[in-house]
Amino acid sequence: MATSDTSQTGETPEAEGRVADAVRGNRVDTQAPPWTRPYLRLSRADRPVGTWLLLIPCWWAVTLAAASTGFLWIDLWIVLGCAIGAWLMRGAGCTWNDITDREIDAGVARTRSRPIPSGQVTVQNAVVWMVLQALTAFLILITFNTAAIALGIASLVLVAVYPFAKRFTYWPQMFLGLAFNWGALLAWTAHTGSLGWPALFLYLSGIAWTIFYDTIYAHQDKEDDALIGVKSTALLFGDQTALRLQQFGIASVGLMALAVLVALTHSAGQTAVIVGLMGVAGFGAHLYWQLRNLDADDADACLRLFRANRDAGLIPVLFFGLAILA
Repeated sequence: MATSDTSQTGETPEAEGRVADAVRGNRVDTQAPPWTRPYLRLSRADRPVGTWLLLIPCWWAVTLAAASTGFLWIDLWIVLGCAIGAWLMRGAGCTWNDITDREIDAGVARTRSRPIPSGQVTVQNAVVWMVLQALTAFLILITFNTAAIALGIASLVLVAVYPFAKRFTYWPQMFLGLAFNWGALLAWTAHTGSLGWPALFLYLSGIAWTIFYDTIYAHQDKEDDALIGVKSTALLFGDQTALRLQQFGIASVGLMALAVLVALTHSAGQTAVIVGLMGVAGFGAHLYWQLRNLDADDADACLRLFRANRDAGLIPVLFFGLAILA
């Protein structure tokens, strides 16, 4: 179970307003205007790894699509628009999650310092903040083509359902994966104008990856979750966590390799295929490293490994980008 630390002044994170699992010294807590901090914390701006994990599947898709069908200048906007949109929609999604989970969060050591259960933000103000973020993200979405806009709107169903999954299934990580990797479908479509098999394979790869990293994350709370009746794959897998993560890691790597082969074998040169597969191999090597260093009973180690998945996910982005030039 994760434990909250104290500051050099002896204050708890709750006393400072800082969230327990935020990176110490982050810019929200040290540089943002004080009146904005509770809302930025509500959006998880003090814990940016989640934004990266939402954004990375978008970048997988747009770079692989560009390597497959050719780079377009609009791709630069897709890359940037997805980055801004990921920050906004992750913020809106986390705000919605905290609104629905406020009573659960109050009973978990790691989450009771979040803005709503700690009293920094009222539920009414949180709803307003959520709507503002979502509307701003919508302004970005409507700059894409019609098919991508439709996909973006459809994703709201998954965003709405996810916070409730932990109440009725031991697979909330799968629901998170369905929502968090939707950007792979959207970004591919924003480039090509329609869905394709490579996008679907990337989407499925991302879902398996999300189950991998979010199970590690969920091990921080497994004791509290068991006490209050919240379900997770960490509780479901138990002592078999390492084996199950190995299986999902293999599935993620295999599906990503399939996406590369389908996207590039007939539309790009052999060099592009090799470069793309090198990115998949690097991604797989990083997941293997995580498994070698996993201690599911060490909450701090689980948090470090979870955060390391930003680097894991960026490896394919780099090599898919290089494949465009191959």
